[in-house]
Amino acid sequence: MRVFDSNWMQIADYLQRDDRIVLPVGSTEQHGYLSLGTDALLAERVSVEAAEPLGVPVLPVLPFGMAPYFVEYPGSMSLRMSTYIEVIRDLLNCLASQGFRRIAVINGHGGNAPVAGLIREWVCLPREERVEVLFHSWYNAPKTAEAASRFDDDQFHGSWLENFAWTRVDGVEIPGGSAPVLPRSLADNVTAREMRELSPDGSLGGAYQRSDEDMRIVWDAGVAEVRELLEKGWLDQ
Repeated sequence: MRVFDSNWMQIADYLQRDDRIVLPVGSTEQHGYLSLGTDALLAERVSVEAAEPLGVPVLPVLPFGMAPYFVEYPGSMSLRMSTYIEVIRDLLNCLASQGFRRIAVINGHGGNAPVAGLIREWVCLPREERVEVLFHSWYNAPKTAEAASRFDDDQFHGSWLENFAWTRVDGVEIPGGSAPVLPRSLADNVTAREMRELSPDGSLGGAYQRSDEDMRIVWDAGVAEVRELLEKGWLDQ
């Protein structure tokens, strides 16, 4: 259930019988021809679909992340690492103080990965009761990555892998064919201005699109993997 579809009393009642909650995190950044909200849209949707049959509440997605390499593309936002870490810390503190003991952070943006270090530190702080926090990047988790690799071994930002019906923008025609794949070693070291020059349309390489049937296979794997995490990924079941 989406937290926004509940009032606080319903969440308090839920805490009497369960202590799990999902926090989706994404980014607002260019994705070529796709929505600037692609990472946030996917993180929230995969969380909601996975959690719905379990009755686990899902917070609204945190739509801003760390994407300094894309800020030359208008509309792309980036938080400093120090800012982002403190935002996540504050959210975890709130949830723990309210009685949530199993928190799943479902990530939709590769640039957010460094926050896993903060989560590890946070979990180790002394508390009267254990609080578990799972950090799960849904898009490259093992079963989802395996499903995507059935179609293409090399998927990169802004390519077919993120081209779902719900990340497309009305009235925008997505090209056929492929873009040259930008070497990851290069992508990890260029400045924001250089990134804009190297990738004029924002795609970092690979096919622009695949059939909706192929995309459904990848999506279903992602939803199933998140649901399995919410059901079986905890030390304290």
